[in-house]
Amino acid sequence: MIQPAERLNSVSEYYFSRKLKEVARLNAEGKDIISLAIGSPDMPPSEQTIEKLCEVARQPNAHGYQPTMGTPELRQAMTGFYKRFYGVDLDPAKEVLPLIGSKEGILHVTLAFVNPGDEVLVPNPGYPTYTSLSKILGAKIVNYNLRPENGWQPDFDELEKMDLKHVKLMWTNYPNMPTGAPARMETYERLVSFARQNNIVVVNDNPYSFILNEKPLSLLQVPGAKDCCIEFNSMSKSHNMPGWRVGLCATNAEFITWILKVQSNIESGTFRGIQLAAAEAYNNSDEWHRMANIETYARRRHYAEQIMDVLGCTYDKQQVGMFLWGRIPDIYNNVEDLTERVLHEARVFITPGFIFGSNGERYIRISLCAKEEKIEQALERIKKTI
Repeated sequence: MIQPAERLNSVSEYYFSRKLKEVARLNAEGKDIISLAIGSPDMPPSEQTIEKLCEVARQPNAHGYQPTMGTPELRQAMTGFYKRFYGVDLDPAKEVLPLIGSKEGILHVTLAFVNPGDEVLVPNPGYPTYTSLSKILGAKIVNYNLRPENGWQPDFDELEKMDLKHVKLMWTNYPNMPTGAPARMETYERLVSFARQNNIVVVNDNPYSFILNEKPLSLLQVPGAKDCCIEFNSMSKSHNMPGWRVGLCATNAEFITWILKVQSNIESGTFRGIQLAAAEAYNNSDEWHRMANIETYARRRHYAEQIMDVLGCTYDKQQVGMFLWGRIPDIYNNVEDLTERVLHEARVFITPGFIFGSNGERYIRISLCAKEEKIEQALERIKKTI
């Protein structure tokens, strides 16, 4: 009999892929589920971004294959973005690489740096794809703890006591998802020092630095970070372009060459219209970013905090990003006792924190990617249920 590859035994279907089937079934039964689970921005990109896409799409010569390395216009816009908002200088020809998204970046970087059996440091709690893709590729997962008493920052004393001789990569994600912990320059500085001392490549996944955050930071602001670190950035959250699939990888020229060797054997360049429209989006005004990424999400966050209050959850009001992370009351044996009740009785889908790791088992996550009236409606439903 035909059998699947053994690597599939190490992973299961992505939680949201599985759970959204259930939500679709409930909606088909007329339940009208309000989803506050997934971080997919519901607002459009800037008008000039859409106009540029339409303009290029009408050009008869714009539909051929594009370079995997990306168009010069896009690479220049990406490095301009880093200079404008982070004060980081990047060589557009050598130190930046367009990505279809961070998931693809995780795949490419792992293939470029990690041999089967090598170890990878993954945060707990953390983005599940750091774990699942590493397992698929034969890497050994070594979790490191993020805890609320440490502001969900790495515990470097604990890290230094670990056996690190087989570790090749360390995944970090600041501003943090799911916890909303803001980026701290002292954390970035210690990450660079840790990478150097232990001959580890630190990869910071940085798609949330503009969401409810007045002072965007980058790991690459630390002197010498490019020598031993990689940073991902994405247009999905900051530019309302999740379905466009445009992100970037920034690091030193040699690392870019290694990653490109993998990437060019897996995918071809993105449609030219998307690349040039993305380049246009990187020029969005400060006012556009303030309206889309600060003011809109602040209004939504107000209702999300009320939902947390009604559910009896505790949370840090200093969180940034497009989610709200809260600890459930002790009256519940486990988080799904709460989230399943909210789903089936209040008809609101929120995310249980266990999907991000054992340190998230007593937490829930509420997405701000829904119109204010929908979040307010979810609040009223939950008030009637709880």
